[in-house]
Amino acid sequence: MSGWGIALAGVAVVGSGLLHLFHRRLRISLAAPRVAIERTLPEHGVAGETVRIPTRRGKTLVAWWLPGAWRGTVVITHGWGANRELMLPLARPLQAAGWNVLLFDARNHGESDADTFSSMPRFAEDTEAALAWLRTRPGMAGSPVALLGHSVGAAAVLLAASRRDDIGAVVSLSAFAHPDGMMRRWLAEKGLPFFPVGWYVMRYVEHVIGHRFDAIAPVTTLPRVHCPVLLVHGRDDEVIPPHDAERLHASRGETPTVLRLLPGDHDLSRHIGGELPELLAFLETALNDAAPAPA
Repeated sequence: MSGWGIALAGVAVVGSGLLHLFHRRLRISLAAPRVAIERTLPEHGVAGETVRIPTRRGKTLVAWWLPGAWRGTVVITHGWGANRELMLPLARPLQAAGWNVLLFDARNHGESDADTFSSMPRFAEDTEAALAWLRTRPGMAGSPVALLGHSVGAAAVLLAASRRDDIGAVVSLSAFAHPDGMMRRWLAEKGLPFFPVGWYVMRYVEHVIGHRFDAIAPVTTLPRVHCPVLLVHGRDDEVIPPHDAERLHASRGETPTVLRLLPGDHDLSRHIGGELPELLAFLETALNDAAPAPA
């Protein structure tokens, strides 16, 4: 091999190594933090049980099953870097109003198994695993079910519902309209230019998760949902701006969709309590309409 050939081979090896390091650093930067569960259900004063749910790739989810009077079930999907315990402020009033509630930790979150990476489609896979487990419970095979998700979990429940015809209602809290916007905001926070770095990062993320952003974006999946949808978003949300909620609502197509803009930021925890009567009324109407007629 000539001197030039050796030099070029050396450059290729160094370039490949640097790219590998860049990919590794990128995956670390995008990984969700794992927040521990701090208290048990009895310590929270909540009636229920801890259950384990099989999901994809041989992994197991840890969940809380909170039985209510028979009305139907609300399956709750938390957001990025959160866990099932952080969704209890929503679960408790739902259970008190008579709904069964199933809260689970997505993979790499809370007490659930670790996996190679987290992504919104994997949140949707875990939501569908929770639904599969629910359908095996006595009396639950055909009972009305609603999906409720927050942030990435909200996008995930829209994706899951768009694939199914057995969901009676969807409640989306603080969802983004398109992953492209989320990624662009993340790149801007990191001070990375979109061309060429940002563009490459987005294509790499699509490659890793195995999905094109356009195919899984809430603006794509919402019009494919076959049940009523309630979109709730904080007017002061600086993580996902309220414009995303308006864009998402505008994309609804034939899906019956209601948009509620509230005071508050991304987590909505301080303001969602005032919306509970409307949330419960929405679920009551949607799931009563979805319930099978009595024999």
